Amino acid sequence: MGTDKAFLSVEGRPLIQHVLAALTGIFPRVIIVTNSPEAYGNYVQTIVTDVIEKRGPLTGIHAGLLASVDEYNFIVACDMPFLNPGLITFMTEAAEGYDVVVPEIGGQYEPLHALYHRRLIPLIEGLIARDSRAIQELFSAARVRNIRGDEIDRFDPHRRSFINLNTPQEYKEALCSDSVYRN
Repeated sequence: MGTDKAFLSVEGRPLIQHVLAALTGIFPRVIIVTNSPEAYGNYVQTIVTDVIEKRGPLTGIHAGLLASVDEYNFIVACDMPFLNPGLITFMTEAAEGYDVVVPEIGGQYEPLHALYHRRLIPLIEGLIARDSRAIQELFSAARVRNIRGDEIDRFDPHRRSFINLNTPQEYKEALCSDSVYRN
């Protein structure tokens, strides 16, 4: 995108504010993992950076889990402005006995819209040490609760929760008044 996506505006607010609004309504603590902490100086949430210098989703998940005092942690990307609190709450309620609770859509996991248990920290560290960047490897070694399409559809039938804005075209579509991204 050429810029920090977290601060792109959708519906008059930066993407990060959409995410924080959804999460602070559910969780008592929210941690922002970023490698640009200075950009978040105005935020009251705990701000942490990757502990391991290798970049990728696993290092971000790792940093968030290390900084958390909670057993289960909902991990989400900053560019997902249409999160559904009901779905997230359902996922947290389905977590008991699992290491990961993750939506699966069309055979594909949504790893940056998932709940992770802190007991995964050593496994994640091992994957990172082996230079693995594949979250799929984490899932194959963990007890995973897949959230199926019919479960997702009870809360989010249009599956807007999983819209992330990775390209200028996706961002432009999110801004259109007649976009499929709107309610």
